[in-house]
Amino acid sequence: MERAKRLETIPPYLFGEISRMKAKAIAEGKKLIDLGIGDPDLPTPEPIINALCEAARDPITHRYDETEAGWPEYLQAVKRYYKRRFDVDIDIASEALLLIGSKDGLAHIVWAMVDPGDVVLCPDPGYTVVKVNSMMAGAEIYGMPLLEENGFLPDFDAIPEDTARRAKLMYLNYPNNPTGAVCDLDFYQKAVDFARKYDIAVVSDIAYAEVTYDGYKAPSMLQCEGAKDVVIELHSLSKTYNMTGWRIGFAAGAPNIIAALNKMKSNMDSRQFPAIDIAAAYALDNVTNEETLAVYKERRDILVKGLREAGWNVPCPKGSLYVWAKVPGGYTSAEFVKKLISDAGVLVIPGNGYGPHGEGYVRMSLTVAGDVHGSLIKEFISRIKASGIF
Repeated sequence: MERAKRLETIPPYLFGEISRMKAKAIAEGKKLIDLGIGDPDLPTPEPIINALCEAARDPITHRYDETEAGWPEYLQAVKRYYKRRFDVDIDIASEALLLIGSKDGLAHIVWAMVDPGDVVLCPDPGYTVVKVNSMMAGAEIYGMPLLEENGFLPDFDAIPEDTARRAKLMYLNYPNNPTGAVCDLDFYQKAVDFARKYDIAVVSDIAYAEVTYDGYKAPSMLQCEGAKDVVIELHSLSKTYNMTGWRIGFAAGAPNIIAALNKMKSNMDSRQFPAIDIAAAYALDNVTNEETLAVYKERRDILVKGLREAGWNVPCPKGSLYVWAKVPGGYTSAEFVKKLISDAGVLVIPGNGYGPHGEGYVRMSLTVAGDVHGSLIKEFISRIKASGIF
C-alpha cells in the first residue's frame, strides 16, 4: 500500500537516527556515555506528583475536557505565571490555550496559519519539528541563518524583501535549542516590529525560559510593544519541572492566532487528562526549579571546564540544556560524532541534523541519566582525553 507522498519530502527524524546509531554501538559491546537527547533525567518534584494523585482521585477529571481552551484552573495559573514572571497580563478567555506539550503547538500552528506555497521563516539550525511540519503543510521554507558571529540571532535585515512579503509565519526559540544562545528584549522588539511590518505571525518557543544560568533571566516577547498583534508564545513544563512524559504546556498571545490554533487542535485531540492540568497548575503556582538548575549548572561547569582542559574550546551557555561546540578541523559533524563513538565511547548530536548552518558543530546535552554530581560528565571528559582526538 502506497503511503502519502508528503512523507517523502521530509528527512528521517533526527533522534530516530541517533537511536539507531546508539543501538548499533551497544550491540557491538560499547558502554556509551550519552549526551544526546535533551530529556531531563531528574525526577518530577514530589509535591507535583502528590497533586496529580489527589486530582486523579476526583472522578470529574476522568472525562473529556470540554472547556473552550483548557482546564480553567490551569489557565488561571498560566495567567498568574505571566503576571508574576514577566508583568504581562493575559486574558484567558482569548489569549491562552492549553497544549499537550509545546511540541504540540509548534507542529500544529503551521497547519492553522499557512497555505501551500506560503513562506515560513525557520531558524537554521533549529528544532527539526518546525521545519518538518512546515514542509508537510506545503510551505516554502526560508532558513534564517543563526551564525556564531551574530550571537546565533537571525538578521532580519538580511531577509529578502520579496520573501518577507510572502512570509506568513516565523519561528523563534530563545533560550535556543540547539545553540544555547539567549536574547534580550531589544532583539524581541526588532522581531515584533519586523513581523508587524510584513504581517507575519510569530511563534516564540520559550520552552527553556526557566533554564538559565549566571543571573540571566529570559524575557518574554509579549513584553514588547505591539506583540499581542502578531505573537503567540509557547511554553512547556517539561524542562522546568522534569515533566517531559506528562505532555503539558500552554500558548499565550495574539487572540487571532490562539483562536486559529485552537480550531485546529479541537479537530485533532481532546486535550490533556485534566488531573495533569491540575497538577501542572500546582507546579506553576508553588514549585521552583532551583534544585534542578543547580544540578544542570554543576554539570555545565564540569563539562565546559573539562573539555577546555582537553583542548576543545567550547562555549559556556547562559541558557538551555545544551553546549553547542565546533568540531575540530578535518571533520564533518557526522564524521566527528562517529569518531567520538568509536574512539571514546561517547555520544553527542551532529549539528547538521538541525539544518545546513548546523554543519561543523555538535550538541551536547546536560541531561545525563545516572549522573551523580557530574560523575558521568567527568567520565565523558576522561574518555575524550584518553582518545587523543584533541
